Amino acid sequence: MKQYRKWSLASLLVCMILWTSCDSISMKDVVVSAPQVLSFSPESGSVGSEIVITGEYLDDVVSATIGGEKVTILQKVSNERLSLKVTSNAKSGKIVLSNSIGDGVSEANFTIEYPAPAISATGMPTEVEMGNKLLLSGTHMNVISAVLFTAEGHTTGNEATILSQSENEILVKIPYVESDKASITFKYFNGTSEVETPLESAPQMVVARYEPNVTTSSFEAAKIGDIIVLSGTYLNKIDKVLLGDLECNITLQNENELKFAVPSSENYVDGDNTMALKISYFDGREVHTLTDAFVVKVPFVYFWENKKAYGQGRDVEEMSSFFSPETGLVYANSDWREKVDPISYSYQAATCSAANKPAVSESEYNSVNPYFFFSGVNAGQLQINSPAASASQLKNFYWFNNSANEYRVTGANGNCYGTPVLTFLYLDPSNSKSKALADKVKNGTLDNIDEATFPIDVDAKTCGEISIASMKTSLNTDVWANGIFTVGVEKKATVDAVILILYYNVNGSTSNVAENVKRIGLLHIKTVDFKMWNNTNAPSSSSIEFDMYWQKKDYDYSKVQ
Repeated sequence: MKQYRKWSLASLLVCMILWTSCDSISMKDVVVSAPQVLSFSPESGSVGSEIVITGEYLDDVVSATIGGEKVTILQKVSNERLSLKVTSNAKSGKIVLSNSIGDGVSEANFTIEYPAPAISATGMPTEVEMGNKLLLSGTHMNVISAVLFTAEGHTTGNEATILSQSENEILVKIPYVESDKASITFKYFNGTSEVETPLESAPQMVVARYEPNVTTSSFEAAKIGDIIVLSGTYLNKIDKVLLGDLECNITLQNENELKFAVPSSENYVDGDNTMALKISYFDGREVHTLTDAFVVKVPFVYFWENKKAYGQGRDVEEMSSFFSPETGLVYANSDWREKVDPISYSYQAATCSAANKPAVSESEYNSVNPYFFFSGVNAGQLQINSPAASASQLKNFYWFNNSANEYRVTGANGNCYGTPVLTFLYLDPSNSKSKALADKVKNGTLDNIDEATFPIDVDAKTCGEISIASMKTSLNTDVWANGIFTVGVEKKATVDAVILILYYNVNGSTSNVAENVKRIGLLHIKTVDFKMWNNTNAPSSSSIEFDMYWQKKDYDYSKVQ
């Protein structure tokens, strides 16, 4: 007998070890019987009711039906208890629970009831705000599938979002309604189909819409990026500000004030763009037009204001020397190879066959935005330069404050022509025509640069009746800031000089500077901080502040009258 017991214990121990060491087997995985339904409570209920079932082998139930229709398993409490939720498709009949082995069927039938939901006499407030939460009390709230708010004078309701519900309460988010009084109806299943409680006898409540009211009625013409201010009440309810079909960026918004920026668009035309200014609110359900005549003024020229570029920048932190009148950006020296003039960097000194004579294809030439730069020369002058004018100027720009050749923007090979071809002319105020044009630039009254306002006469070598025969590929401070600066002496001064700039097409500048013009620009140099570099006379550490007007479209000689 003792030997039998020892053998049994040993065998049992071996079995337990084998059982526990196998990852794919566990007591939980073994289904030993179909479910058994011993009782359930309550015996009847409506859609949404919870039924608690007691029985055996309930842990592994995978589905449940009432009257042959599938219902929701809410919770498996234990192997002897679980709960179901009556769904709208359920029918009166047996409760059937199923697992992988078989089915367990109740002896008694569960009876489905289809009561109509109703709000109690004190089950709702008299006034609510649209968009807020609303708690409704009453009977049979758990059978509700939808809560509808129908505005006075309308026959179709808007459905609220149901946030939670129980037998006696339902919490919803009040939807959009078209007027400030609404009737509340419910949808529910009546045993045959989904029906709605009668609208005629539905309870009513005041829905505070708090519609935004803009009191601003006058709008001046604006430019892209201008901030427009709206005043009024409930402006915090505005969802969008629309200019035509363009959505504006709202920069500030509260109950009494809203600010928005005039948006940009590729569809604007040069000049006045008259558009409707509208506000959208209540989740886009309502749109109100503030004016049909909001004017967006798009200049006929690019205008870049208060720009600052540096000379060669060897000992200044910014080291940003290259300005493009096409983009309005001042580029860092470190950007020259990839963003400013990748064509020049790839060709090195072979970009031009000679000064201002491009030796690249037209597509390559046009792929580089026009740009210019200021540099200081040892003679003590600060000069503005065309990139394609000199193979020795660009090599003086560094992208790192180090004299090693590899830190030159042009690379270790040294001399390198830039790609764009430009020429410059100082508008001398002693010449009446030059002064008249310069004054327009300084006063901000230059509206356009095109073939009509700047007619080029190739034979006479004039542009807008101004002689351009003396255009230069570079201009020194002794021309455009004569008498203001002294060689070797640092000084910050107002210059107030205007320079006409011509940018040429791929054919470059010829002996006739009036040929091949692609774009026209006017540079207004306002102040210069004249600084020397490394105890030399070269003002390479100078900074220049300026405004720039630039033609938007390529010059068309055939349009010249």
